[in-house]
Amino acid sequence: MKIPTTSCPVTLTTCVMGGKWKARVVWTLIRDEPLRYSAIRAACPPISDRILSKELKELEQLGLIFRKEYVTMPPKTDYCLTALGWTLQPVMAAMADWGFNHRAQVIQAANIMPLRDG
Repeated sequence: MKIPTTSCPVTLTTCVMGGKWKARVVWTLIRDEPLRYSAIRAACPPISDRILSKELKELEQLGLIFRKEYVTMPPKTDYCLTALGWTLQPVMAAMADWGFNHRAQVIQAANIMPLRDG
């Protein structure tokens, strides 16, 4: 994953947490960790195995999550947030609060406004 060298903190944050799934994966781990792959996948339907694997690898590469493999039979892997990942907790909580408080307004506006192509 390529991170732009930018002085804009919002650009950096949206690059790190951008996309459809990263924020949901981080929020899932904030609410309950450590989690196994299958538990993360169940918390983020309808994510595919390929996309979840890609997102987890990118979050690990960015230093936001830690992947712990256990030498057992069958093999077991847990995912949890790193100290850096936990610094996203207030950001994610604020996003959750905003979504909870404004959900009805956003849905109503989206249903009233015509969708544009392009």
